[in-house]
Amino acid sequence: MPDTAHATAPTITAAEMEARIVRYGDLQPCKTAFIDAHTPGSNQKENFTIIGGGVSESADQHVHITIPHGFNIGAAGQPPKCRNSLHSHRTAEVFFVLSGRWRFFWGRWGNAGEVVLEEGDIINIPTGIFRGFENIGTDYGMIMAVLGGDDAGGGVIWAPQVIEDAADHGLVLGENGKLYDSKKGQSLPEGVKPMPVLTEEQLKDYPEPTAADVIPRHVARYWDMVAMAGKKPALVIGETGMLPDRPGFEVGFVTRDSATEEMHQHDVPSVLMPMRGHWKVRWPSGEATLAPGDTMSVPENLPHSAVPSMTGHASLFHVVSTADPAGPTWKG
Repeated sequence: MPDTAHATAPTITAAEMEARIVRYGDLQPCKTAFIDAHTPGSNQKENFTIIGGGVSESADQHVHITIPHGFNIGAAGQPPKCRNSLHSHRTAEVFFVLSGRWRFFWGRWGNAGEVVLEEGDIINIPTGIFRGFENIGTDYGMIMAVLGGDDAGGGVIWAPQVIEDAADHGLVLGENGKLYDSKKGQSLPEGVKPMPVLTEEQLKDYPEPTAADVIPRHVARYWDMVAMAGKKPALVIGETGMLPDRPGFEVGFVTRDSATEEMHQHDVPSVLMPMRGHWKVRWPSGEATLAPGDTMSVPENLPHSAVPSMTGHASLFHVVSTADPAGPTWKG
């Protein structure tokens, strides 16, 4: 994964780098991000857009870092029994569980297959299938997300029943990708039609893979990644990764034993996302400490290293874009 080719290294101060760090405690949620924001069972979820424009349908969504990375970083926070409605994306959607216990399910009606993920587990959900997720833990939970492409595939494709249920609770999605809330006195502007509901013929293009189809190739368990990392960082998602795929980015996994003080660099921006423990990130002109839930954007061509700064178990996810197109990844 590291690109060791030497290019002119940028000079960046600790203050400038801090502007590229989104602290967990500074995350700004949006509770009106999607069409199911009023639908019972989904109306308590919070959406976070950390890097890139994301796929929010609401003008209320705050974007922390707008620098293009070739992918988007986001998060979803939900109390127990809250779910995210069935939807699909045209590009990759990867989640790792930062906290809580989560059930991911998929298919036209959400009953084709499912898997339960614990803290640290990661799932690379195949594109082109309807998927949803819910917090089945006992406390507020958070999942971190990586979406393929700078524009994240142009938005969300909702299962027909989600659009129909939302209309019953005052929310309409325009064909322009924007939400209109009748509870706020809003209506579709003149000339803007509602987002069309997929026809039965169009729905035939959405596969219904079973759990046996999805889990082996698309789910990695936390302690399996820890074992794989060993003395060398593990490639979790990538052409030769634990979950072989080319979604437009690679996801690596680093532990205390596989971390090194030796600096490396990439010719594109990369992202560091601690899962466990505190991490000291160093570059030629400064250093910063990251905690679980923090997200750090490292500039292209900047030599840097990341090592745990305290004793105890430590792990970190590392994301970097590749030259692969951020297109469909499901291979049925």
